[in-house]
Amino acid sequence: MKKIWFSVGFLTFIFFANVQIHAQQADSDQKVFQKIKAKAESGDAASQFDLGDRYIQGQGVEKNVAEGLKWWRKAAEQGFADAQFQLGGRYMLGIGVEKNVDEAIKWIKRAADQGHVEANLSLSLNYYNNRNYAEAIKIWRILAEKDNPKAEDGLGGCYATGCGVEKDVNEAIKWFRKSASQGSAAGQLELGSAYLNGSGVVKDYVEAYKWLNLASAQGMVWARENLPVIERNMTPEQIAEGQRRAASFKPRKQGDLDSNLDSQFTTTGTGFFITDDGYLISNYHIVKGAAKFRLLTGAGLIDATVVKVDAANDLALLKATGKFSPLPIAASRTVKLGATVATVGFPDTGLQGFSPKLAKGEIGSLAGIQDDPRYFQISVPVQPGNSGGALVDARGNVVGIVAAKLSAKAALDATGALPENVNYAVKSSLLLSFLESVPDVAAKLKDPNTKDEAFEDVVKSAQDAAVLVLVY
Repeated sequence: MKKIWFSVGFLTFIFFANVQIHAQQADSDQKVFQKIKAKAESGDAASQFDLGDRYIQGQGVEKNVAEGLKWWRKAAEQGFADAQFQLGGRYMLGIGVEKNVDEAIKWIKRAADQGHVEANLSLSLNYYNNRNYAEAIKIWRILAEKDNPKAEDGLGGCYATGCGVEKDVNEAIKWFRKSASQGSAAGQLELGSAYLNGSGVVKDYVEAYKWLNLASAQGMVWARENLPVIERNMTPEQIAEGQRRAASFKPRKQGDLDSNLDSQFTTTGTGFFITDDGYLISNYHIVKGAAKFRLLTGAGLIDATVVKVDAANDLALLKATGKFSPLPIAASRTVKLGATVATVGFPDTGLQGFSPKLAKGEIGSLAGIQDDPRYFQISVPVQPGNSGGALVDARGNVVGIVAAKLSAKAALDATGALPENVNYAVKSSLLLSFLESVPDVAAKLKDPNTKDEAFEDVVKSAQDAAVLVLVY
């Protein structure tokens, strides 16, 4: 009996303790509410939005949706983007107000014009649903360039179906890969389907299984229903590998590099695209003896293969699958001593990171070490990892390929002094001669630019064409 009375007494204590806690919380909420209300009544837009939200939620005050919307409107009329977006959403769905699509779009657009991300996504979806694909794509492209996964999915879908743009499977894969790597279920579903069907990528059941497994775990019904079907075409070892890849997947954060970047590469270098369908140039000494190559591009990690090499002149032609931004190549015989040149590459990734780095300088000599006519001497500061990068002139044309530094040890042994910023680049005329032996590639090269460009534009083009080459 004592135990029973103890239990009852304990429960009674808990009951009254909870009542006291809730009473204290309510009292606290009321005090906060009164402070916010005072600021809202004085005209503070952020407080007006907060006050409206508290009326709508019934936090610190009796729930009153109409009163809440009144305060949201006050904040919206003062240009408070969150209030504009929320008010627009209410009009779009008819919650607490009579449904009015025109009024909804008015407020959502005002928020979107201030850069409100969710408002822009909402507006773009409305454009898309009303078949105004051009406006939807305009918004999605801006947000996708800022690494927004929903925008990347929208842009990928447009390229996959040809809505508002020319159908381009490779471009669709580029955007789906970016969103999938950030954990988007839609992107993972599309990327898995692409690997399953060999659409825009090399057919790969293991990669398909990985991405569809991830999409299934997020509730994608098609992925869940079709995984058993895919398994029938896979060996037990392939299934196990697909499961391992899915289990080790870590979504990257917005703005970060692909978190699945394989850390088992042996060295790195730089490359640059010379055709829009994936032919790129790097140094022979980078690819020599390697078993595998991967490229870090805006679309994530992609595989590449060696097409042809010129060991004597330290050149290598590689090929990747996709759509890229190539650089034009100009004959190096027009380059003058002292001309300004620059390169964008990936030096010392272990120390400096994986983002592209700009280096600028001049043509220091029209010949290389011991007057080797195949090279330029350049004052562009380069480090290990810059090798294979494009050396561009003031017009944005490739005039050389960064290849080497003067050996500090050799200079010290020979002269007793360390060299200061003495580096070399293979001349572009040798590259053009090399490419003549691959007519299919030579025919696709861009014509050289004939006018000087703003330096910022030159850098942008060089950056768009540059890729980090991972060597395994």
